[in-house]
Amino acid sequence: MSPMTKKRRDHPLFPGGTKSGRGTSQRQLRIGEELRHALSKILREDGCRDPIPESVSITVSEVKISSDLRNATAFVMPLAGENAADILAALNRCAPFLKGLLAREVQLRNTPKLGFALDSSFDQAERIAALLVRPEVARDLHPETIQTEDEGHGA
Repeated sequence: MSPMTKKRRDHPLFPGGTKSGRGTSQRQLRIGEELRHALSKILREDGCRDPIPESVSITVSEVKISSDLRNATAFVMPLAGENAADILAALNRCAPFLKGLLAREVQLRNTPKLGFALDSSFDQAERIAALLVRPEVARDLHPETIQTEDEGHGA
């Protein structure tokens, strides 16, 4: 391809380009967020045909969509994390039905194929919170409170 016929999608500043190593585009983020809201509403109100997800409250924390907008992964967590594997399997079983409900809720040219994955961000947040409470970390985070306590004991 000559320099004169170089396409815009190959430009380094164009976010929807085809080069690997790029982050998520604004369009992917926007569609993912819209799908997350619609999927949360569907799971809350309509549910799916499987009785397992019907009986528990499910949090949809994020929906990541592929660059071609054909596949979407919904990261979910059941309330208190109970029976997570069973609920995840049930959601993946009724994914085609949920795709049909999503098609009625969200106006897209093609509704993406749904997949469900367990959200690990809650576990990571809990681990980070536990680390921040440890005394050696708290000492580094708030050194001025320790210095003023030491000055008070010296007098």
